[in-house]
Amino acid sequence: MFDSSSRYAGLETVQYVRSDGTEVSYKRRRFLPIPSTRLAAGEITVQQGDRIDLIAARTLGDPRLFWKIADLETTRDPFSLASTTGSRLKWPAVWVTQ
Repeated sequence: MFDSSSRYAGLETVQYVRSDGTEVSYKRRRFLPIPSTRLAAGEITVQQGDRIDLIAARTLGDPRLFWKIADLETTRDPFSLASTTGSRLKWPAVWVTQ
């Protein structure tokens, strides 16, 4: 259902049965990591024209992993992270799973 780099890839897929008998598949809810489980590999300064996917490509090697930076920065709007030139963003080193 989701690419292996997706933040939803590891979530369980479950079914809901509607009153008319129709089954609907969906992914369980995703919770943000606990702050103490997030370790940063480094920081990057946002440059003019940067986008979060470009930063993820430079730091993590894959633009689809932008959500890992957003989780580390504890934001719900990852696209706002690269909106301020000169701001500093961390990128993740290790993700400890619960």
